[in-house]
Amino acid sequence: MSKLKTAIRYFNYRLSAKTRYEVHSPFVFSFINDILRDQRHYYAFDEIEHLRSNLLADESTITVEDFGAGSKINKTPVRKVSAIAKNTLITPKFGQLMFRLAANFKPTTVLEIGTSLGVSALYLAKAVPEAQIVTLEGSKAVAEIAANQFKTLQSSNVTIITGEFSQSLPNALSKLKSVDLAFVDGNHRYAPTLQYFESLKPYLHDDSVVIFDDIHWSDEMHQAWETIKKDPAVTLSIDLFFKGIVFFKPGFHAKTNLVLQF
Repeated sequence: MSKLKTAIRYFNYRLSAKTRYEVHSPFVFSFINDILRDQRHYYAFDEIEHLRSNLLADESTITVEDFGAGSKINKTPVRKVSAIAKNTLITPKFGQLMFRLAANFKPTTVLEIGTSLGVSALYLAKAVPEAQIVTLEGSKAVAEIAANQFKTLQSSNVTIITGEFSQSLPNALSKLKSVDLAFVDGNHRYAPTLQYFESLKPYLHDDSVVIFDDIHWSDEMHQAWETIKKDPAVTLSIDLFFKGIVFFKPGFHAKTNLVLQF
């Protein structure tokens, strides 16, 4: 998708995004106050961001097997770790959002599709150290670096599974039995994204939360997000432009799709 189209969509997002004073649902009002607007700083943030700094300074190269839509910047399989860190890691803002989401909803089972170098999984692991966290990564070389980050921060509750998601996802789901929270950051195309969601659905329940990355990254991802919002199982969707979050709570009188400022 062109930069101009992305800019137009972001401009429209800013125009349509609602504040806490424009929502009528107590659940959404609490979500904005307790999660989106929470400014508390935790020691884990500093630990994780220190690791990010080290990754950004790592000029060594690895060979990456790329099974997804690929990077818009890195076109070759041999890449510097620093470049991977710069272009694929979750930002501090959204990493801390993930931390607050997990800390607030307290999942006992977490599934991440797309580990990269492990920063997002660490935010989740530090938020709920008692939870079982399974994260999937396609590239063995990338997964090895992520595993080292988990060891460095003593996050023993994280299990990383390597391989193509078409094979590793069913394996992970069979181990978890149910999924309380999922972060989908895999192949950024329409069909695979919907396939991840369809695979997850039998393992979700009324209190599950699913977060989708880069919902407006491309025309295909934008279309995938529009399709997911319309799914009968989804009772509430929240569009933060760079991330989309869906809920399955039965308490809403009608399907609710919200665009919120963040």
